[in-house]
Amino acid sequence: MQYSYTTKGTCSKTIVFDKDENGIVTNVRFFGGCPGNLMAISKLVNGMSADKIYEILIGNTCGGKPTSCADQLAKAVKSV
Repeated sequence: MQYSYTTKGTCSKTIVFDKDENGIVTNVRFFGGCPGNLMAISKLVNGMSADKIYEILIGNTCGGKPTSCADQLAKAVKSV
């Protein structure tokens, strides 16, 4: 099933991804933000479980911000 998550506190404004009944995440797409870095994150997490994505990326910050696009992805995949 496809999900859309509106980010908070990042350059990226929306994350769209698929998550199946087993919690496997695919087709991650960020809208806004740093294209090269976000394409790399999308490729690295493709086929990974939502639990593993959360474990690896939660708490990652960007500059002086309390969050990052990666942190927002972690929150997104656990929220659905």
